Amino acid sequence: MQLVRQTEHKTQLGHRRAARPRGRFGVALAAVLVAALGTACGSAESGTPDKPEKSKAGKGTDAPGAGGAQVSQAERMKAAQQARIAAAKKWRLAKPPLAAPPAPKEKAHITTRDGFEVEDGDELPPVFTTVPTEDKVVFLTIDDGAEKDPEFVTMMQELKIPYTAFLSDYLIRDNYPYFKGMQAAGVTLNNHTLNHRYMPALSYEKQREEICGQQDTIQKQFGKRPTLFRPPYGNYNQDTLLAAKSCGIKAVPLWNAEAFTNRMDYREWDRDLHPGDIILTHFRGREDWKGTMPDMIRHVMKTVTDKGYAVARLEDYL
Repeated sequence: MQLVRQTEHKTQLGHRRAARPRGRFGVALAAVLVAALGTACGSAESGTPDKPEKSKAGKGTDAPGAGGAQVSQAERMKAAQQARIAAAKKWRLAKPPLAAPPAPKEKAHITTRDGFEVEDGDELPPVFTTVPTEDKVVFLTIDDGAEKDPEFVTMMQELKIPYTAFLSDYLIRDNYPYFKGMQAAGVTLNNHTLNHRYMPALSYEKQREEICGQQDTIQKQFGKRPTLFRPPYGNYNQDTLLAAKSCGIKAVPLWNAEAFTNRMDYREWDRDLHPGDIILTHFRGREDWKGTMPDMIRHVMKTVTDKGYAVARLEDYL
């Protein structure tokens, strides 16, 4: 189903979808690739280049003015690219993922997208589908939590593809450790309500129970209270945003494209990606899709990479 811009109701917005509870190489090369993976992780996530090591005497090839630091950085970049190529080959990606640029030092000012406003919403968390940026990056977000595929977690770690999760407790409570491992790998776990209810049909009090209850659960289980919230199905009204704000939510990211195992759906009429677009997908498996979560990643990464985009970490831009 094609996603379209929503303007018809200012107090009840969002995209409605069907509700559902939802290489081998030599030893030497391997050592280089392992080292490269570690280096790429450290620099890509922090946005800060690794500091060159100095010799004990302080006069090694990396000493200031010797040119060694520049050579070392080039070597690290080459090794990181070799690691990306090896990981892409292992996981059967058509092309290696493009490396995201360093995180911006100054964050963009986020406002609610035109047509997504609610009455008296100026002081409420902004609702948006795209992050203002000139970087050719998109952001991958994954909802619900029904499928718990360990191969997916390994794949994303080895490919170093960042993503953000929006979790509903009724789907994750049978396996909190799965998502705790994900969190340990650097994934931010955010709020998608306790029970994935259609929010505009609920009273303010019930909406607050759904949102604040999930805030409490995530803090208890994972040690950190979320600041991002995504309403189920993308549907919300003024009470939703009022309740979200009262629970400590700062922003409400929706999406501009949706990924499946065999296609991409787009909100915009040009049916294309744009810098800063948020991509939605789900924790789903063969029971819901004609494929697995790794299959979905292979498809979305082919689309993203072919269009010249890198996947960046959403939280680095907010």
